[in-house]
Amino acid sequence: MKIYHKLSIKIIVILLTIPAFFGCTKFLDEELTTQRDTEYFKTPEGIEDLATGLYYNLRIHFASEWGFATTNYGTDEFRVGGDASNGMWDSYAGSFSSLITAVNVNTVMANTLWDNMYVGINAANLLIENAQAYLPDGAQKDRYLGEAYFMRAFNYQKLVRQYGGVPLKVSASTSVEREFSRNTAEEVMAQVITDFTAAYGLLQPTASETGRITKDAAAHFLAKAYLFRASEINDNWNGATKQADLTEGLRYADEVIGGRQLANNFSDLWNYTKVDGPNETLNEIILSAQFTFDRSTRGSYGNQMHLFYLSQYLNLPQMERDIAGGREYQRLRTNYYAYDVYDRVNDSRFWKSFKTKYAVNKPAAGSDYVLGDLSILYIINGKNDTRFPDAQALQNVRDYKTNKVIPSVFAARVGGNDYLDSDGFQNRFPPLNKFIDGSREAVADVIGYRDGILARLADTYLTAAEICIRQEQYAKALTYINAVRERASYKQGENRRAYTDGGAAYNAEANPAGYARFGDRNSFYPENSYYESNNIAETTAETDLTITSFASLPAEDEAIIQKLGYASSYDRALCFLLNERSRELMGEFYRWEDLSRTKTLVARAKAYSKTAAPNIQDRHLLRPIPQSHLDAIQKDGRALTPQEKQAEQNPGY
Repeated sequence: MKIYHKLSIKIIVILLTIPAFFGCTKFLDEELTTQRDTEYFKTPEGIEDLATGLYYNLRIHFASEWGFATTNYGTDEFRVGGDASNGMWDSYAGSFSSLITAVNVNTVMANTLWDNMYVGINAANLLIENAQAYLPDGAQKDRYLGEAYFMRAFNYQKLVRQYGGVPLKVSASTSVEREFSRNTAEEVMAQVITDFTAAYGLLQPTASETGRITKDAAAHFLAKAYLFRASEINDNWNGATKQADLTEGLRYADEVIGGRQLANNFSDLWNYTKVDGPNETLNEIILSAQFTFDRSTRGSYGNQMHLFYLSQYLNLPQMERDIAGGREYQRLRTNYYAYDVYDRVNDSRFWKSFKTKYAVNKPAAGSDYVLGDLSILYIINGKNDTRFPDAQALQNVRDYKTNKVIPSVFAARVGGNDYLDSDGFQNRFPPLNKFIDGSREAVADVIGYRDGILARLADTYLTAAEICIRQEQYAKALTYINAVRERASYKQGENRRAYTDGGAAYNAEANPAGYARFGDRNSFYPENSYYESNNIAETTAETDLTITSFASLPAEDEAIIQKLGYASSYDRALCFLLNERSRELMGEFYRWEDLSRTKTLVARAKAYSKTAAPNIQDRHLLRPIPQSHLDAIQKDGRALTPQEKQAEQNPGY
């Protein structure tokens, strides 16, 4: 069920202009021109609108560049591509501090995430207070309170993962407040767990509404909250709660796992064809931020993630920009770790996560190319591939179907070197396909309509596995991991060339199979480069990704373990788990926080990110507290001194 956010813009304005308690020191003197003010939120209708408005807060994670800048940059998986609007989040250099200097209007400022989270917290506080005071007891009141407790916990969990301890505010602000100090991470996490637990007790276990906050969503995030509190980032204070937290976290994870099932095929998750299509209602999806064609409900937060993971293609021969291929902002370039962490012969997830072929959509006059011919090929080959001794060899690669020379061919390895890793290929890389949206109305559209997944069952499985690793129940951990890997295996008879992404939504209504039609100016190509990359004979045999022991792991994992210098059973198991999270959840807004909380960020960034390696330090395990907050808050009615501001700041900033 799609939850359409039919809040009027007037209601949203009321929410967002309630005098803030964080942020700028000056506030606009706005005249209220509607008949509604905050008193409206004390009526049943106002409380309902306020509850609906909470879901608007989920959209912000997909609405602009802060979604990926704060979660994917500066890690082993991705680095800056052809546009460095937010390069400081990737390199940890230059103006990466409590006051970021904007490169352009797209730069994510230090306070952007902070302010958005606290706006949502204030709305949740207001709903909690008004629902408790003005609604009769019953199912509706329970649902609204459950949603509000969930959203307050969700936003505080995001803040504590990014900043550590932050100010706790559990009552609504209806006037300007300036007297705040940081609570500890321990205090914040206690509140997060209390709120998620309250939400869990109030919400219903509905599994059919992916956009509704449910008991399963609360249980999923409770498991992650307990795991976070037991993680290395909190080792200076979590000793007394760690073992109990792991037990509770596993209990909640098991509950979610017991009531849901993984999608049959990993590609089902990304096979977007239309709003409310089959991929948006999968049982695996626990919670999503929902978007719609309806412009009247869009507000200022539409889904823009389709822009950022794409590499440039419009200026290559036989090509022009189109809807199916996307408007390529080329912000996130894959590090070579993102290629080599996969078993690309036996694990289908690489080929179902990355786009490696494009179709001709603008054949040059007088050429022998026609619409639909293979135009761009990314060959993701191994280190021992000797087929391409130099770049000249790439110009002679032919399409196996037409025998035509493919106009643009790029290979990961040429002449024994990491060819695409050079500075000359910042805008040439196989794009992550998980957000591509071919349902947009025009090529230039920056707003997409597909839902953004915030929680899915595979993450719950891997959360349970990590908990077991921390309990030293290694065999049990592997049962959860192998459930995810079994889905990733190629099945008997499966076509390993088969490929789809959200670009298939273009013309999907004209073609019920979900593939965009050739013959139109459309670059979607329903194949990957599996065989071209692996250089093996065609096969339809089943593959087996089962892991039997952390003592003997696949070659790709052993190479990473060796490079990072791990030896103990725990370190090997955790390293494998983090690798598995990459393979399953690549680009899904987890990575920086996973590496930060496990205190593996610095080692992995130094090992695999050319841009982060020179600058990253231990202080980068937390973000700087925004200067706008430090400048706005007061103590005893006066501004903080420089020394007091520094005391409120994270170490090293």
